[in-house]
Amino acid sequence: MSQKGWILILILSSLLFSCRSTKYVPQNQYLLRKYKIEVDNKKIKTSELDGYVRQKPNKKILGIPFYLGVYNLSNRDKYRWPHNWFRKIGEEPVIYDPFTTERTTRQFEMYLRNKGYFNASVSDSLKTKGRKATVIYDVNANLPHRIRNIQYEIEDSSLVKFILRDTAKSVIKRNMIFDVDILQQERARIEANLKNLGFFNFSREYIYFDADSTIGNRQVDLTLGVKRYIRRVSESEVELTSHPQYTINQVYVYMNYDPRTALTDAAAYIKTFDTLEYRTMKLLFRDDLPVKPRIIAQSNFISKGDLFNQTNVDRTYRNFFGLRLYRLINIRFREVIAENDSLNTPMLDCVIQLTPFDLQSYTLEVEGTNSSGDFGFGGNLAYQHRNLLGGAEIFDLKLKGGFETLREDDRSAFKNTYEYGIEANLRIPKFLLPIRSVSFIQKYNPQTNFTLAYNYQERPDYTRTIANFSFGYHWRGNRFTTHIIRPIEFNAVQLPFATQEFLNLISGTILEFSYQDHMISETNYTFIFNNQDIRRASDFMFFRFNIEFAGNTLATYNSLTNATKVDDTYQLFGTEFAQFTRSDVDFRYYQYLNESSSIVYRIFAGAGLPYGNSRALPFEKKYFSGGANSVRAWQVRSLGPGSFFEETDRSFPNRTADIKLEANLEYRFKMFWLLEGALFLDAGNIWAINKSDEREGAVFDPGNFYKDIAVGTGFGTRFDFSFFVFRLDIGMKLRNPAENSGNRWIPWDRKVNFGDDFVINIGIGYPF
Repeated sequence: MSQKGWILILILSSLLFSCRSTKYVPQNQYLLRKYKIEVDNKKIKTSELDGYVRQKPNKKILGIPFYLGVYNLSNRDKYRWPHNWFRKIGEEPVIYDPFTTERTTRQFEMYLRNKGYFNASVSDSLKTKGRKATVIYDVNANLPHRIRNIQYEIEDSSLVKFILRDTAKSVIKRNMIFDVDILQQERARIEANLKNLGFFNFSREYIYFDADSTIGNRQVDLTLGVKRYIRRVSESEVELTSHPQYTINQVYVYMNYDPRTALTDAAAYIKTFDTLEYRTMKLLFRDDLPVKPRIIAQSNFISKGDLFNQTNVDRTYRNFFGLRLYRLINIRFREVIAENDSLNTPMLDCVIQLTPFDLQSYTLEVEGTNSSGDFGFGGNLAYQHRNLLGGAEIFDLKLKGGFETLREDDRSAFKNTYEYGIEANLRIPKFLLPIRSVSFIQKYNPQTNFTLAYNYQERPDYTRTIANFSFGYHWRGNRFTTHIIRPIEFNAVQLPFATQEFLNLISGTILEFSYQDHMISETNYTFIFNNQDIRRASDFMFFRFNIEFAGNTLATYNSLTNATKVDDTYQLFGTEFAQFTRSDVDFRYYQYLNESSSIVYRIFAGAGLPYGNSRALPFEKKYFSGGANSVRAWQVRSLGPGSFFEETDRSFPNRTADIKLEANLEYRFKMFWLLEGALFLDAGNIWAINKSDEREGAVFDPGNFYKDIAVGTGFGTRFDFSFFVFRLDIGMKLRNPAENSGNRWIPWDRKVNFGDDFVINIGIGYPF
């Protein structure tokens, strides 16, 4: 189709939705087309004001009121399918309401006063065109009021020293703009600080502010007050007293608590528990101890004799959940009077109720797979034991088998790769070495992981086996960061069979060294940052950094011992071992636009350098481009490297390299039912790092690499079934670096070829 044809389709689509948008708008009323917020002060963010708009237009996709258009396809006088379905998935027209607009102006004025703009004024105006209306909100913020002085009025003398000595951390500063949100932050900060100092019953409701704005010159004198504690004496009587500061009296941990049984007769149920005192806790259990006491101790921050501390309670929750042993965790406190305490010191008993998962489980899974862009199906038989050695060790054993389709550049019939494997993993909730302190375990919730696996792959070109052993650590730096380090990871890779066609294809090329039997002994480290808040839809960022080193220790040992080289390389157990350094970064930013649409930005960069004992990276460590999770206008492993072009029906093995750069932009939007849509723009390529690479145009040139960037666009659909997402993406080439320099941009330099320029990718899950 020509460029004019595409433009015509877009124009007709826009007209289809725009000309019928007022179909169900009553006479003498207006469809709310859009609204504008015009602010005279750059410090006032229109994005924050936007949240106070009480009436918003129909949701749009790329400027088109898609949901309104779907609604208008229905006939309101008909209630059968498809009319009722169109109304259900669509959105009825938003009719302009002057009363709601007036409410919005009042909300704006209230918001601005809370932000210190006491003299702000907001007005609204209406512009109409046909039967559509645009509301304009004109916001005149004027100059803000600032805080001149801060003073404290603390009615409870016992709190004075705790509050005043912490004022250096106050978020309220002199000369700052008066802001109610900042005052609320200060209330929350003081509450959190006092709760960590033993004041169990203290809440922010005891804190109040008085603001005097009558002093002139747009200044405010602020008073922060703290009320005394309200103690209930009887049902009808209360008294004002000092806020009590609580100490932990006893810590009771119910190690296998069943809430259902407890509901029938709690007192009788509790009597069935045996008790074991361990350190500062009392462990209650039925029958045998389900978990070693030290595991409970290292997960618990709440200790007898300590002041109540809310942060320690939160840490205890986090650590017990991190064990992945308990499906329900309940921590509650009750006020008690300790024995022989004539002073009636405020005390708390802590009761921790732990309800475990079933210790052993078997799972039979049938799954869709998307391995590096190749789509297929498989089955897994999985066994899990959540407390293998009594120390909350999680043991997983998985048997798997399946097949994947391989799609190659020749667009011939699909060919299958068959895979069989076994994998065993043991997760231990602590560091075996080198750090074993309880304080470190409590703070960072570390894990030690052992993995042993064997994988057999039968491909059209060759058969490959991979034996793997890894030992490593996993821990959280804070709520957003994760560290993974594997000091030891060992892979033994063999190719017991390869077709003569395949061997001839790679013979004499640098890839010949990548497809030999080899061993990889490496150390790798991964850092992950993810500030997503799953409780609400908001912008968030994901960053992953990975670096790995292979073969250096073995090469150094062989060099020092003057080991004999075979074919100019050192060997281990008669097989060449790889030596290289490889690192990559993956950055993603998820921008939330509204409840139905978002934009995702992604940048990926990676490079691997073979040296010493290796003349090329092993094939499983090389980068490739194209496919369902990459530049989607190219099939998997069919893009690059660089501007390299090869006229062969079997070019797949030659499409790997040492450097990869990629950028993706995807606009995601909900459509109806389970269906979601996406528009995407992908760019990137791979390059060889070794100048001796014989593939023309494949080597990375720092000054001209941008000329090799491939660009693709397309449309995708996703079916979100909650437990998995089925994805179909149609990609179209926009710039192909393998074409001649004057023929690369499509459709500007040449016409679109539907057979060569369009690719369908099927995937499981989102691409990134």
